[in-house]
Amino acid sequence: MFTLSNQRAITSAIIATSFVVSAISPLVAISPSFAQTTFSDVPSGYWAGDFIQALSRQGVVAGFPEGTFRPEEPVTRAQFAAMINKAFPKPALRPAINFNDVPSNYWARSAIAQAYSIGFMSGYPGNNFRPNEAIPRQQVLVALANGLQYTPAGNVDTTLQYYTDASSIADYARIPIAAATEKQIVVNYPNLNSLNPTTTATRAQVAAFIYQALVSSNQVAAINSPYIVGGKSAPVATTITIPAGTIIPVKYEKADRILITKQESTPLTLTTAQNVITQDGTVIIPTGSQVIGQLKPARGGSQFVAQKLILTTGPEYPISASSNVITKTQKISKGSSTSAIVKDTLLGAAAATVVASVTGDRVIATEKVLGGAGIGALVGFFFGKNSAELVDVEPNSDFELTVNQNLVISPK
Repeated sequence: MFTLSNQRAITSAIIATSFVVSAISPLVAISPSFAQTTFSDVPSGYWAGDFIQALSRQGVVAGFPEGTFRPEEPVTRAQFAAMINKAFPKPALRPAINFNDVPSNYWARSAIAQAYSIGFMSGYPGNNFRPNEAIPRQQVLVALANGLQYTPAGNVDTTLQYYTDASSIADYARIPIAAATEKQIVVNYPNLNSLNPTTTATRAQVAAFIYQALVSSNQVAAINSPYIVGGKSAPVATTITIPAGTIIPVKYEKADRILITKQESTPLTLTTAQNVITQDGTVIIPTGSQVIGQLKPARGGSQFVAQKLILTTGPEYPISASSNVITKTQKISKGSSTSAIVKDTLLGAAAATVVASVTGDRVIATEKVLGGAGIGALVGFFFGKNSAELVDVEPNSDFELTVNQNLVISPK
């Protein structure tokens, strides 16, 4: 009796096998020379159109009976195994194994065994393959890199820094994906810098990855696409990590000294005093780049805390860096000369209030006050006090910055 469940099973098998030219089904056993290469749902200009058409001509992929390709549909591990065998006919490197969850009559049993034996795919603990599980993008790239026996030539972390979501890459996938990146197998649409490693791979994405793997092994001609990471149309942006603990020399050009109370915070912009460079001489942070932050209270003194780095070339980066805590103080006494105190010195707004109140000199030039506000707000509070202590900051020696968290820079 033909039931709905039977119909679903047959339909599922047809959909699965239509992804590749498979010998197990005459419905899709199309000779490459007569294979369909245009599909109603792959319009002209579609980002993966050239990859899909090229693999169709090779007989690696096929469409559906109604003339569609369904490029956005997910790919299962079994479907990917079948594609691998069509794209990379290779001798076995290891004996095939029988996975517990791949029945003897499963449509892709032989394809899975072959993909395993030639080194492209592996199983899961418990001798399972999970054939019907959707395959993530990172697994596709790992399979291609491992099967082609690619290893990265450069530093893995440096290569992967190109991707803004590199932290999402699984540990097991980092080395193979770095190798795949170097071999220009990675195709990212629409954002070159977004790998989306854990996202389910679509039929279009898998077609692009496999085609680029064939290009890397000199089996097909290269396709010009702006979405190939490291391709001619899309050079890989070089990124460099400045590790935590790195010292950034800075200077403050507006004054030799700053006086501030222990309780106030004052915005401040420093500039880098010299180039920060790599061992090979690459300038990461040019001299004169701006470091924007605040002079803030910290453990009985004041500390500069950086918030933003603006390179002289234009790019801006959030930065976590700080100076040592500055605890040196200067005592301000009643009758002290205000002009002597503020010579070559800038005051925090609260510090200016203290100086005005203690010395009795209520007139302090606004250009001597950081922030330019709050001079008179606390005069009454300090009025009548004979002395006060202010934190004495020498920015050109006290503001050497230490990077607190790794900082990733893309030098121009």
